Amino acid sequence: MGEHLSGSPPAGAGQQIYVEIGIRTSMERLWTLSQEPDLHPRWDLRFSRIVPTGQDDEGNVSFRYEFRLPFHTIRGTGTSLGNRRRADGQATSVLRFTTADVLSPIGPGAGYWRYIPTDHGVRFITGYSYRPGMGVLGRILDRRVIRPALGWATAISFDRLRLWAESGLRPEDSRNRWAIDAAARGAALLTALLLFRRALSGRDVGVAAILASTAALASWLTPPHRTVPRAGRCLRKAPDARSARAPSSLLTLPSPPISGTGPGRRSSSGIDF
Repeated sequence: MGEHLSGSPPAGAGQQIYVEIGIRTSMERLWTLSQEPDLHPRWDLRFSRIVPTGQDDEGNVSFRYEFRLPFHTIRGTGTSLGNRRRADGQATSVLRFTTADVLSPIGPGAGYWRYIPTDHGVRFITGYSYRPGMGVLGRILDRRVIRPALGWATAISFDRLRLWAESGLRPEDSRNRWAIDAAARGAALLTALLLFRRALSGRDVGVAAILASTAALASWLTPPHRTVPRAGRCLRKAPDARSARAPSSLLTLPSPPISGTGPGRRSSSGIDF
């Protein structure tokens, strides 16, 4: 079997989400922070909880996952397989996931992680796709709203992981710093709007316009502190075809059972790369 799968996801799966970041850390530390079920949800915005439920003779790990919303918790199941000791020095992880929750915008899907050692650390890569959930509404919103939001959430999560691995900054602290930064920029933008309104009303036109422009530019152009996570630090398009292909182990990875349907029924994600 070849190293990678070729081809595109089948009809209905949508465009692959790709995110890559360079992390100055050891392979061992990055593997631990990203693979341990108790550590993974701390930095990854896409998961609130991951609970392993078993492992078969082939090493495939079954798990349950949760994503908590203000008034609802989306629950699903998954199957994953990690390969920590490849001959070329890379490490890989593949997974399939599904949910029976009709409110989930993400239906059955599949993805991969690739860990590539470099002179300065590790290239950490993910690619994944899925069939939209929520019926017709989900299909309408997926390309313009849900998929871009997931790409952003994945990218900012990767930068939170980078900060944790490189400097020991806890994901909870980097999240709080991002919130403070976003609030400060929002306050500056609101101030600019109020000053523009004052200028349009004819009161202190010159001063108000200058101050409004300054506040608006500050909210837009001031670079965030290096400890504030940013999605923009990640690569969002694969630099080559090799990086965008899933490891061949995804081809034989079994689909997970749909939560609540019993062990005999499995999802039909059918999504490969």
